[in-house]
Amino acid sequence: PQMSTEKLLSRVMEAEPVGSRSKVTVVGVGMVGMASAVSVLLKDLCDELALVDVMEDKLRGEAMDLQHGALFLKTPRIVADKDYSVTANSKVVVVTAGARQQEGESRLNLVQRNVNIFKFIIPNIVKYSPHCILLVVSNPVDILTYVAWKLSGFPRHRVIGSGTNLDSARFRHLMGEKFQLHPSSCHGWIIGEHGDSSGERGCSGQGWVERACVWMNGWVW
Repeated sequence: PQMSTEKLLSRVMEAEPVGSRSKVTVVGVGMVGMASAVSVLLKDLCDELALVDVMEDKLRGEAMDLQHGALFLKTPRIVADKDYSVTANSKVVVVTAGARQQEGESRLNLVQRNVNIFKFIIPNIVKYSPHCILLVVSNPVDILTYVAWKLSGFPRHRVIGSGTNLDSARFRHLMGEKFQLHPSSCHGWIIGEHGDSSGERGCSGQGWVERACVWMNGWVW
């Protein structure tokens, strides 16, 4: 005899499901935002990933790509919405949204446009995740990190900018090429703002490798 669906399906847990404990939100689903989202997923850093963007069609498409690949991931829940309520109770919020830098335009010229965008984004993040850590990637990152700190009212240790991490990674790659070593065996840092003036002091371009004092595996070159 044919069994009813109710008899075939049964609950394995009577208690209500527990909410996410390590939720991460990525604001902005451009190239940087999606690279951040994929990195978070591949490193199993969260039990829920939320995506937010004002471009609904692109947001829906990017979210579906991640959801359809969920079989190969350990993150059980991937959500997306234009409404910031989807970000509620995030532990970390990565902000990559902002106006795109035009050819020949300096990062500093982006300031006013992106400050206006942040005046909408940051209060919404704070509204739904008042205890989160803000990680700012949007350019000009140093200024926008300060803007995010002021707009959020968060203590400064909870508002972090990506700074010159990318510049330093490029620097270490150049050193690795020069000395035929893996970048993890080359140690150096680019200081200053993440922009046109970073690393200017004493070295630029390939001169980074030739003129910088480099500490590699305990040796000073």
